[in-house]
Amino acid sequence: MNTERTASITRKTAETDITLTLNLDGTGKADIDTGVPFLNHMLTLFASHGRFDLTVKCIGDTDVDDHHSVEDIGIALGEAIRLALGEKRGIVRYGSMILPMDESLVLCAIDLSGRGYLAYELAIPAAKIGTFDTELGKEFFLALTRTSQMTLHLRQMAGENSHHILEGAFKAFARALRAAVKIDADTAGEIPSSKGVL
Repeated sequence: MNTERTASITRKTAETDITLTLNLDGTGKADIDTGVPFLNHMLTLFASHGRFDLTVKCIGDTDVDDHHSVEDIGIALGEAIRLALGEKRGIVRYGSMILPMDESLVLCAIDLSGRGYLAYELAIPAAKIGTFDTELGKEFFLALTRTSQMTLHLRQMAGENSHHILEGAFKAFARALRAAVKIDADTAGEIPSSKGVL
């Protein structure tokens, strides 16, 4: 079992230059500078509610738009989750949360299955939150699920305020992931699959 459950990612393309570190067994410390203010806010909440230590630095082509930065940070965070989990020995594997955020209610369910899949059912009424294109929420989670190789369901059960809906989704994701990566004392050292591999 990877007792340190940490990962560091460096990703550089013609569009973004990203350094990211993740500790799954942290205390919720965050140092986030993505160049995308709303994403900074969401990743800070993610770290806090997941009790993950997370640092992200991204220099991206935000003069074009935020798409490349948001997607590539999703890729990097997904890679970090996968690497930090290692063989996934002893983890709970599954996690879920139904999270209220004022009038919004978001369900998140996760399986750290080794199979990347996203079911994204958020009906966000506004095209933008400040300068952030709300459609990029899906791009972030899609990139993350592919590289982390997790199954992720996000479903909006109620909500009218776009900020509340997306914030609820990030908080629910953090709480569900926190539950899924937790070490199960009853099965410590075992891979939680009848196949013997995840």
